[in-house]
Parts: sequence; C-alpha cells; structure tokens
Amino acid sequence: MGPNNPFHDPLRFERQVKPCSLVIFGANGDLTKRKLIPALYRLAFERRLPSGFSIIGNSRTEMSDDAYREKMRQSVIQFLEESPFDESVWRDFAAGLFYISGDLRDPNLYSRLAAKLAELDQTRLTGSNALFYLSTQPSHYAPVIEGLGAAGLQHAAPTATNPSPWRRLVVEKPFGHDLASSRELDTAVHRVFHEDAVYRIDHYLGKETVQNILAFRFGNGIFEPLWDRRYVNHVQITAAESIGVEGRGGYYEEAGALRDMIQNHLLQILATVAMEPPALFEATAVRDERAKLLRSIRILKPGEVPTHAVKGQYGPADVGGQSLPGFRQEQGVSPNSQTDTYAAVTFFIDNWRWAGVPFYVRSGKRLAKRVTDIAISFNPAPHRVFADSAPGAGPADLAPNLLILRVQPEEGISLRFLSKQPGSGMQLRPVSMDFKYGSSFGMRSPTAYETLLVDALTGDATLYSRQDMVEASWQAVHPILEVWNNTTFDFPNYASGSWGPASSDDMLALRGHTWRVP
Repeated sequence: MGPNNPFHDPLRFERQVKPCSLVIFGANGDLTKRKLIPALYRLAFERRLPSGFSIIGNSRTEMSDDAYREKMRQSVIQFLEESPFDESVWRDFAAGLFYISGDLRDPNLYSRLAAKLAELDQTRLTGSNALFYLSTQPSHYAPVIEGLGAAGLQHAAPTATNPSPWRRLVVEKPFGHDLASSRELDTAVHRVFHEDAVYRIDHYLGKETVQNILAFRFGNGIFEPLWDRRYVNHVQITAAESIGVEGRGGYYEEAGALRDMIQNHLLQILATVAMEPPALFEATAVRDERAKLLRSIRILKPGEVPTHAVKGQYGPADVGGQSLPGFRQEQGVSPNSQTDTYAAVTFFIDNWRWAGVPFYVRSGKRLAKRVTDIAISFNPAPHRVFADSAPGAGPADLAPNLLILRVQPEEGISLRFLSKQPGSGMQLRPVSMDFKYGSSFGMRSPTAYETLLVDALTGDATLYSRQDMVEASWQAVHPILEVWNNTTFDFPNYASGSWGPASSDDMLALRGHTWRVP
C-alpha cells in the first residue's frame, strides 16, 4: 500500500503487533459480534496483525471451530464499517479463529484453554503472548480472573524465540456498580494481574476526536493559552441518543444514564478536555494528568445535588408519525421504574486553571437527535464596541465565540466567531470555520475498537483507564446516586424526541446559561 492509498497509516510499521493470541470471554455476545471481530478483521485487512495471530473465543454454547467461524463471518459482513468484505482476507483471518465452549466457573475450561494456547505456540508461532478480553456480563469478571489465576495463565514461561512473553487483561466497563464494588473488582484483579498488565477499556477514549483534543490543545500554540478560567465561560458536554433502550431494558433498569454514560465515558472526556499538559506524551504521564484532574472535581454535598444534578426518564410520544413507548413500557422495565434515562450534572473543578468555570454534562435516551460533542464557550469581549450593530441588537445575536469538538456522528472541529455581514453598516453575524476528518485527510478514521485493540496488543495504555481514575469518577457521582436512590421522582418527565426535562434547562438558567442545540 502506497502513501496515497486511503488506508495508508505512516505509523503502521512502528506499532507492529508481535505474534500473540487473543482470548475473548463472551465470544458469542453482541460486543464481540458487532465490534470486536469486525475491528480485528479490519486490522487484518490493513495488515496490522502479525502472521499467525490467533483468536480463541469462549462462551457456554456448544459450537465447532467451523461453526463459530461462519457465525463471525456473517457478523463481519453485517457490521463492518466503511470497507469491503474480502473473501481471501477472511480465509486467512478465519484460519486463526478457534472456539472453546465451557462454563466460566469450571476449572477444566482454563486447563483446556492453557492447552490450546500451548498448541498455538507450536502451530502458529504465537510466542506465548496472550491478551485476555473480558466481554462477559460484569458478574463474570471475578470468576474469570480467578480461573485464569488458578491455571497460572497470567504468566508465561520464556521460550527460545521469546525471552519476555507477556500476558495482559482487558476489562470492559462497567468497572463496578458503585465505588465499593469497583474497589472489590480491583482487589480481585490484583490478586492475579499486576496493574501494568490491566487495560480498562473505555471506547470513547479511542474515538479520533477525543484523541484529537490532546493534539489540538498541546500541539497548537494559539489555543492552549486560552484554555482556562480567564477566557472560558463554561463548557457543555453532550452525549445524546435518539433511540431508546433497544431491547436492553433489563440491563438499563440496573444501570441508568448517570452510571452508563457520565461516570465513565463523559467524565473521561471532561478529564481529557480539562487536564494539565503532560510533560511527555506517554502513557504514565498522560494518565497521571487525567487522574489528577478527576481528583480535582468538587464532590457535591447532599444538599447541593438537587440544584447541580437532574434526573429524567422518557415517556411515550408520537414522533414523526410513529408512536414511541415510554421507558416504563419497555420490556424488562418496572411499571414504576425510577431509573434515569437522562442525567445532567454541573461539575466544578477545584484547581487554578478552572476555578469557577461550570462544566455541564448531559446524556440521555430518546432525545431529539444522536450527537456527542463538546462545546467550549468563551467569555465575550470586555468592551462590546458593536453591541448596537447586530441584527435586532439583542444579546442572542452577539453569540459568544464557541469551539465545538464533534465526536459523533461526524467527527470534526468547528470554531464559531462573529463577522461583518456583507453590505453597508456594521452588521455582525456568527460564522463557522469547520474541520472534518473525512474531507480533510481523505482517509477513513479507524473505529475506536481498532485503535484500542492495537494499543492493548502493543502494550500502550495511554487511552485506557487506571484504577485511581475509576475511583475518582465514582467518587464524583457517588453523592448524586445516594440522593437519587433516596428520592422518589415524578416520572416520566420528558417526552421522547425532546431535549430532556425542563429542570435541566433550569439548572443552567441559575447561572445565566442555556443548553446549546447541537
């Protein structure tokens, strides 16, 4: 592939994955079928995986290797993003795809797994390197880790061709259900694996725009000097979904928007936006600064929760001629459910850079559109020379300078500023400068799982969470959960297809702000 090829990655050979095996627990589940195997196939298509790379899938369902290969072939065809399916690439990829059925609590499973890994070392020259991926229900995390430890699979003996084999563990979120359970999970992990071998995956951190926040801030001298309380008025982080729970009502009933989105994904984004510059762009330095920022989030007192946090739940509505059920009408959901399908929180960061700047974070189901973005609103000019020159001369017309980092559906960056409108007189109007990944680089962006899988396979933890970051995130939302668990809300309080409950607008109005409509 030449440099003009749209799939060319100039750093591909600098980040070459060494021969290894990947073991997926929960290999028959949605995440594996929709994300993991399509991402791995895509890496094979781009020749990012080594010769002999092998995958061992596990679930309870009895299946032959060939049956599993065919099932995954159909998944790749169905869920592959933005690229053709190549039958010859698939044949080579599928030759390294194996399946072992078994109960996760059965010690015999791990004995058979150890034997299979040893066999692949001989037949496919995987070098005794292995990455274990927990794509199961969270309740299975501890039993799997214990099973791996009992079988000694967390360590590998040096070989003649590989004197330093590695074993690593990828843990999918959620990292616990609350602060106490996250600490219990951490204890179970560290009984078997050293922290350096643990990769807590948050796929939002693998998205190109989230990574680009670091490049945008720390690679450009014109933006970083403005990135503090002197120039930034407030920040809004939005993760909105137009769909409902899509058959996952039982899971969502136990999770809710605050746990499912804000505690992990959106607080990690907040930390990336607000962290201090690292001394070096390497895993420890970047994660140290992100962890420091999360520990600087002001912990709400119980009496502050009602004015700093909003809980919502969608009700039924007719949208576009379609009758949509409310959350309480979804399968697996209690008719009296108190689960939050919408959550909005005002966070403050108690450090010199951000003192007094509100960070508004919201996430919800069945909202007006699907969008995830970060909007940084700058303070107005200190003296409004053109205050009477805008159309209508109202404050809304002199819109603030706004920097928008779009995470999905279309990744990019937009800068809004005021400009003179053509014609006589000094009439101002907002205009935007837009950067779009697709049109600017002429190449596809890798999916988050492609990026993060390569990182784990090459031992780069920069975009992964660390336990101190997980605990700091849980501490930030803990008082909100405590208050909400002891309060009965009058649900539903927003209609499907809207932008959420009115109380969310009231939360921003307390400081003279309004939610931006993406």
